[in-house]
Formats: sequence, C-alpha cells, structure tokens
Amino acid sequence: MREFAGKRVLMLLENQPYPQDGRVRRESFTLAVAGYQVTVICPRNGTQPRYETVNGVRVIRYPAPPAGGGLLGYLFEYGYSTAISFVLSIWVALRGGFDIIHSHNPPDTMFVIGAFFKLFGKRYVFDHHDLSPEMYNARFDGKGNPIVFKALEVLERLSCRVADRVIATNQSYREMEMRRDNVRPEKITIVRNGPELGRIKRVEPDPELRQKASTIIGYVGIMGYQDGVDYLLRALQHLLYDLKRSDFYMVLVGTGDAWHDLRALSTKLGLDDHVWFTGTVTDEELRRYLSTADICVDPDPSNPFNDRSTMIKITEFMALEKPIVAFDLPENRFTAQQGALFVTPNDERLFAGALAELMDDSERRARMGAYGRRRIEEELAWQHCSPKLLEVYASLQPDHQAAVVSPS
Repeated sequence: MREFAGKRVLMLLENQPYPQDGRVRRESFTLAVAGYQVTVICPRNGTQPRYETVNGVRVIRYPAPPAGGGLLGYLFEYGYSTAISFVLSIWVALRGGFDIIHSHNPPDTMFVIGAFFKLFGKRYVFDHHDLSPEMYNARFDGKGNPIVFKALEVLERLSCRVADRVIATNQSYREMEMRRDNVRPEKITIVRNGPELGRIKRVEPDPELRQKASTIIGYVGIMGYQDGVDYLLRALQHLLYDLKRSDFYMVLVGTGDAWHDLRALSTKLGLDDHVWFTGTVTDEELRRYLSTADICVDPDPSNPFNDRSTMIKITEFMALEKPIVAFDLPENRFTAQQGALFVTPNDERLFAGALAELMDDSERRARMGAYGRRRIEEELAWQHCSPKLLEVYASLQPDHQAAVVSPS
C-alpha cells in the first residue's frame, strides 16, 4: 500500500447506485487515473454484485432501503443508509484503510462518519450535490414543515463545518455555503457537472420515433413532483389546443415518484396521442431517442432550489447539439446562454409559444445546437472541471500540508 500513501479514498454514496450516478462515476474515475486508490460504498441496484471493480474503482454495495415516502420513510431510509455505510467504512478501514473520506449528499447525515474518522487523522470532503432544505420545500410546493426545513439547514451546516474541504457544483451553491453555513471562501472549490464528451455522442435517429411527427421534442430526467414535468404537459396542451399545433411528438425518458400521476395528467389534458412516457430505457435507446429529437426541453420551474441548481440534462442536450427551451433561471442561463430559448419562469403559455417558434425555424435550431456543443467543448465538459477536483485532493496531501505550515 506504500504507493497509495495518503491517496486512499473512500466515497460514500446513498441516493443512487454506482456507476449509475454520473457525477460520482466521473470523480472516482478521475481520481483513479490520477493514482488514487478509490473505494465506493453505495446501495445495490437490482442484481448488481455486492463487490465489484469498475474501471479501477472498487465498489462495495449494500441492500438498498425502500424508497422514502413521507417524513418517517425518509428518516428510515437515511438512518439505515448512514448506519450501514458507517459499518462498512469500519470494515474498509480494517481491511486496507483510507486516508480521505468523501461523502456525496443527499442525505446530509454522512458527516457523522467523517467526524468519527477525523478523530483518527482522516481528511473529510463534503461534495454538495443538492441544497437539501430547498429541495425539500420544492418537493412539497413550498409548503414543507418549517421544523424539518430548519433541521435540514442544521445538517447542511454541520456537513460543511466538519469537512476539511467543501465541493460546490456552481457559484450559487458556493454563495449559499458562505452565507448560510459560514464556510470560509478558501475552503470551497467549485467542481461543475460537466458531461463526458466521450460518453455522449449522437447516433442514427430512431426510425420509428422519427415517423411520429415532423417535430420530435425530447426530455430526459427524473420525474419527481418538483421537476416540472407537469408544467411541460400543460405547455403542450396550450401548444396543441390553443396554438393549434398538432405536428409534434413528445418523448419523455425516465421515471420517478410522480411518473404515474404525470401519465394520468397527460390523459386528462388530452395529450396521449402526442406524448410517450418511455420509462427506464437502455443507454443505447436513450442516445437514439435524444439523437432523434429536434428540440429538447427543461421545464424545471423557478423556486429557491431550481434557481440555484445546475441541471445536468441541459449540459447533455448541449453536448448533443440540441436547441433547448427552458425557463429563465439563473443557473440555466449561465450554462446554456445562446444554446437555449428562455421564457419567463413558470409561464406555460410562453413555453408553448417558444416551442412553436423553434418548430418553425430549423436554421435557428441548428445555430443554437452548434453554439451549445461548442460551449461544452470549450468550457463546460468534464475535462475542464476535473482539474479542480484534483486541486482539492492535492490540498489534502501530507506534503501539501507540510508546505503550508513550514516557515518561509
């Protein structure tokens, strides 16, 4: 283990399996290539093996808890995952050890594991994927329990305070960490969610989908109650019945806890002949469907969570040279710039109008798509983000610390 002295990393992941979580996959592989020994503890997905090595990253999986539903459900899910991750982290410590523990939220409870191992000289990195208090309120349409909201704020603050370094996904998160959690600016590093250009490539369009209409509209992502797909469906109703545009077909790739309700809403709005909910698909099918799309959409509405969050789907649409229609949210605008047609937040009629506008202008669609791809290649791809991650880890190495404390 001498070759890995100071460079053994244990990652804690709860809300998705590995390697399905793209950000964790990119970060762990980047570290492995840079010479770190990386182990990931995460839940199992279906028939995944309990132990596996994926592209040089060792993965230890535990039986996933039932998905949380309601306060008690989430308390059980997060409590179970934190407890079993703690037990497995002790097992890893005894079997080979680690020098750095790197937790990914949600939940914001893994700091207790980081705090425990800091007693033994380990370093702790908190990777702040989501603003849990704002996400909670968004899920309940701004009507969440204020006590729960405050508790989530406390957990976030403790996660940031315990950490030796905090990783933020964008400038909005960094500002929140400084303002709400009182984290020193030099302790925070922004590592954005850039796509891997080698994994996102256009392929031949799906012939069956291509025949559905002259304009194919694409969406991919989680379909929870806070993700705005209901806004999209109401916009499509305006497009079909108010603007009298029947020359479109909408493909929605993904699933989530609102999926069944969204399908029912589609039927209620009279959209079933123009909308296809694919559910879970293979990577190959996903690439075919998105490559077929003429326009892609991000209907995330404005709220305190979405306004500060970078939507991965937008960067993936841009990498595929797709023009985008989205609500004009701060981080959406920073990411897409001229690659998207932005409309007033939460205005479904304007969203429908923007779709109609792009449906009638193929040249503009091509310009927007080309701009988006160029912006990804030149500024936002993972290759531009990964050096920041390596800077964080370099700052945690023993020789770096010695250099910092040695007299000049």
